[in-house]
This record gives sequence, structure tokens and C-alpha cells, in this order.
Amino acid sequence: MVQTIESPYLSDVRTLRERARQNIEQGAVTEGYQADRHAVLELLNTALATEIVCALRYKRHYFLATGLHAEAAAKEFLEHANQETEHADRLAARIVQLGGEPDFNPGTLVARSHAEYTDSTDLKQMVRENLVAERIAVDSYSEMVRFIGVSDPTTRRMLEDILAVEEEHADDLAGML
Repeated sequence: MVQTIESPYLSDVRTLRERARQNIEQGAVTEGYQADRHAVLELLNTALATEIVCALRYKRHYFLATGLHAEAAAKEFLEHANQETEHADRLAARIVQLGGEPDFNPGTLVARSHAEYTDSTDLKQMVRENLVAERIAVDSYSEMVRFIGVSDPTTRRMLEDILAVEEEHADDLAGML
């Protein structure tokens, strides 16, 4: 015997099965997807550009770090670069899952990124520039999480996970100053 629960949020089994068969080419994006998919894709592509720019900046700083505390700073820069690359991969995968195309166009990355790419060779300035970029990331991811709200829980959770790492990066860098 199948028990039914009355709720405007829950569908019966027959309805779920029928809806799942509609528009199957859309993969994970079902009729129940409540977010503005195009807006979410735009946000995710902006975040993707930001992560790529940050990874590149961290890599540059990793290779150019010199001075008294350079070894520890370079190690931190490399770790952050690798984590930013992981974030970019997660964002790109989610973009594809939502039926979009990740924008890796190198000609427009900096213009689309929230963070800037800087050419500093001074270790203290590198730390400061990376901290500013992490603070930008914390603000922008926080705003994205609020914008998405409950309309796309999968994307929201992914952004919250990335946000937590960006907050750790900011703490690491603030401790280096």
C-alpha cells in the first residue's frame, strides 16, 4: 500500500515519472528547476573567469616569490592556485550540467573576472593583492548564494563550499601580513 502525503511541494509518483520523461535531453534540469537558468549560468561563468584569473595570479606569485618569507608564501600561493583551479573545474562542470557552455576565452577572462590580475614582484604586495582578491571572492560568492537562495540548492551548496575555501584563503593571507 502506497501512503500519500498531502503537500503542495510533493508530487505523486505518477506525476514524477511523467515529468521525468519530458524534455529528457535537458539532463539534470527538470521542470522543478526554479532558478533563472540563464542568470545562474551568467553568474557561474563570471565566477569561472574569476577563479581562472586568481589561479593564474597565484601561479605567477608562486614562481616569483622572493625574500625572507618567500618559501612559506610560495607554498601557500601554490596551494591556493591549485584550489582555485579545482573551483574552476567544479564551476565548469556545473555550467555544463545546467546546459550551458563554460567560457574559457582567454581574450575576455580579465574583463569578466571580479578579481584583477596584477604583476607585482614584491612579496608583501603579492600577499596584499591576493588578499584583496579573496575578499572580493568572499563578497561575490556571498551575493551569489543569496541571489540563488532556495531556487537551485545544488548550485548554492557548491558556491557555499567554494566560499568557505575562499574565506580560509583570506584568513591565511591576512595571517601572512
